[in-house]
Amino acid sequence: MTTLDRVAKPKTKRSKRFLQSREPKLTENVKNAMIIKGGNTSETVTNALKDIEFFSKKSDCSLFLFGSHNKKRPNNFVFGRMFDYHVLDMIELGIEKFVSLKEIKVNASCPEGTKPLLVFAGDAFDTIGEYARLRSILIDFFRGPTVSAIRLAGLEHILHFTALDGKIYMRSYRVLLKKSGCRTPRIELEEMGPSFDFILRRTHLASDDLYKTAHKQPKALKPKNKKNVSHNVFGTKFGRLHMQKQNLDKLQTRKMKGLRKRGGDVMQGEDAVSPKKSRDE
Repeated sequence: MTTLDRVAKPKTKRSKRFLQSREPKLTENVKNAMIIKGGNTSETVTNALKDIEFFSKKSDCSLFLFGSHNKKRPNNFVFGRMFDYHVLDMIELGIEKFVSLKEIKVNASCPEGTKPLLVFAGDAFDTIGEYARLRSILIDFFRGPTVSAIRLAGLEHILHFTALDGKIYMRSYRVLLKKSGCRTPRIELEEMGPSFDFILRRTHLASDDLYKTAHKQPKALKPKNKKNVSHNVFGTKFGRLHMQKQNLDKLQTRKMKGLRKRGGDVMQGEDAVSPKKSRDE
């Protein structure tokens, strides 16, 4: 048994609380990224890491980004994530073009920690397995904390990823809400940086079984099936009610002269006599 596989027994209350915080939970903590600068990097990689670090937080090592530069693979990024303290996925991207925040001379910026809107354009993200896995990694990197609601003014940052002709284009925009003369504001996008042109290089992806295990949810989090309740493809909730048979004769309706019962309508049979007298009589 190696040192990493041993069961660590806490000796103090502080170490016990620390180990309890690292235990599996029904609802896991927010994923944080650790950004690593390689021993040999270029100025492009160094500046790119600083800009990405602006939108990512460093601490817990569930995600990592490694930047390096060499003659064979210049301006290199490696995006990766962990599962159960083991590497799950790694995707290598090469930077072909980079525009930093300082180079885009726009007075547009968003506060640090703003939850961005993620937009993925291109059929490759849906049809090619490597691109689909890259989309999942990028969502983990930039999605931010899970929130129950967000105000309209808080939607001020968009990260747009486009897959086209074997390249991935990353653009960052600020959302501007302009007056439109009605209740709904007019939306305008202003590029604020950073801007990347990536090319896909090497990949190290988890097997289908391991990837399925990593996405497995505990039974306590799975929603219980409710009887007579269903949802359509748009998420609309439908319910079915079972009621006793109703007597429609006693149903209260709107009182109208045309719906009133007459005395002659109540009597039935041969002995029924109309309340109105005939003119012949």
